Amino acid sequence: MDIAASKPKPLANHSVAMIFQKRSTRTRVSTETGMNLLGGQSLFLGPSDIQLGVNESMRDTAQVLSRFNTSILARVYGHDDVTELAKYATVPVINALSDLHHPLQTLADLMALEEHFGDESLNTKTLAWVGDGNNVLHDLLLGSVKLGMNVNIATPTGYEPNEKILEIARQEASKTGARIMQSTVAKEAVVGADVVVTDTWVSMGQEEEYKKRVAEFEGYQVNSELMSHANSDAVFLHCLPRHQEEVSDEVFYSDQSLVFPEAENRMWTVMAVMTAQAGNVDF
Repeated sequence: MDIAASKPKPLANHSVAMIFQKRSTRTRVSTETGMNLLGGQSLFLGPSDIQLGVNESMRDTAQVLSRFNTSILARVYGHDDVTELAKYATVPVINALSDLHHPLQTLADLMALEEHFGDESLNTKTLAWVGDGNNVLHDLLLGSVKLGMNVNIATPTGYEPNEKILEIARQEASKTGARIMQSTVAKEAVVGADVVVTDTWVSMGQEEEYKKRVAEFEGYQVNSELMSHANSDAVFLHCLPRHQEEVSDEVFYSDQSLVFPEAENRMWTVMAVMTAQAGNVDF
């Protein structure tokens, strides 16, 4: 018996148009598989598949796709692109990544932590971020402090998170009693942490900066020595894909690593988001 066939199909007759300016393994496969399990259809629209940014504006694309689909998911370079889509679309728009935010990743990360710690409340935990102050950190910071988690951030000078995002996070932290700490020393962030997180140091579109960035992130690799400063039962997260300079094999493939449950949760969480937003569509 097909287990999937026996499950409810809340998104039957729904379709999601997936705009991908940036390629991805987890985002594409999780969304396509998840939409299928929910009974809907997904359409992958890569840079060579539609006229976006070539002969057609974001505004026109949003309005056209809204007439064919019940939702739009966009993985873009500039955050202005996803906000413009949302402004002109008449169906829900899901941010699957921009240079400022990566909310779907944060949902998967927090789900992985809740699964791991079980009945232990996350508001007793401290999360340490070691690496670039990028879009992944932005939403993980916001999500963590909303749950009452302390967040320690270590970035090299010049790679700090967006100041506006930090200010919003500080306001949220004041409501929950969470603490935010910043440093330029990886060890300082990791001491006493329950969760250690890193991400790529060279994002898509920054390949020409590879040598410069790797040199400036010297001492930021998450390895056994760095993890030894965290709590003895600390866990490790990475949104993938990972590179050797960011995390050693001994940590990445260790029992402390939650990277693969974290990756699996990309599907369950995007399924939840697509199902929730479907309630806003009259189709």
